[in-house]
Amino acid sequence: MLALRLAFRLPSIYGSALMKVDVIIPALNEELSVGSAVSSIPSTLVRHIHVVDNGSEDATAEVARAAGARVVSEKTRGYGAACLAGIASLESDGDVVVFMDADGSDVPSELGSLLQPIFEHRADLVVGSRALGHTQMGALTAQQRVGNAIASSWLRMRFGLAATDLGPFRAIRRASLNALGMRDTSYGWTVEMQIKAAREGLRYAEVPVSYRRRIGKSKISGTIRGTLGAGYKILGLLAYHDFVGRR
Repeated sequence: MLALRLAFRLPSIYGSALMKVDVIIPALNEELSVGSAVSSIPSTLVRHIHVVDNGSEDATAEVARAAGARVVSEKTRGYGAACLAGIASLESDGDVVVFMDADGSDVPSELGSLLQPIFEHRADLVVGSRALGHTQMGALTAQQRVGNAIASSWLRMRFGLAATDLGPFRAIRRASLNALGMRDTSYGWTVEMQIKAAREGLRYAEVPVSYRRRIGKSKISGTIRGTLGAGYKILGLLAYHDFVGRR
């Protein structure tokens, strides 16, 4: 039995030894959670952690730096803008890029499961699916659940991508990320990546992940403006790439 367990784990161990993994964490006013998010990431799996301070008015940058992260400053507000700044700050020889949130909702100890399909050369993009995993009560609003269900169904039926979620906890090969030419600077970042992954024929996989109630108030789902803005942007991108981008 022990031999079987070791044999099952070998691909992940072998892959992690060969691949350089960098983590990007966009952060806006997350001083209460970013330190724990950084320090909880398994150091055996990653090379560098880049926290992108997206114009915080608190001690987010200082807390992240004290926890061991490299801090990047991006004054232009927007989740996608922060992710793009994080990518620009990476060293050129990286193999895998991981994106996760700074608010304590993602579970860093599940990073190994997220990376395993890439380490085993089964996937180019892996999304942590909250729909397939365990979501703590209250972690997702009703609007988020409905929006994710609609967007995931659209990705499956119109783009042929076996998606169940637009989860922010995701890993992608660096070469694949470069090929996508990501552009969105706001709420549409995650769905743009999945749309373009389908268009480029990337090998796509999802793994179940846990999702916890965030620490502090969400900048998106915590406000009516944010919720409507995110929904409009996500559905707008899906419609554009479906009906206009195909031409």
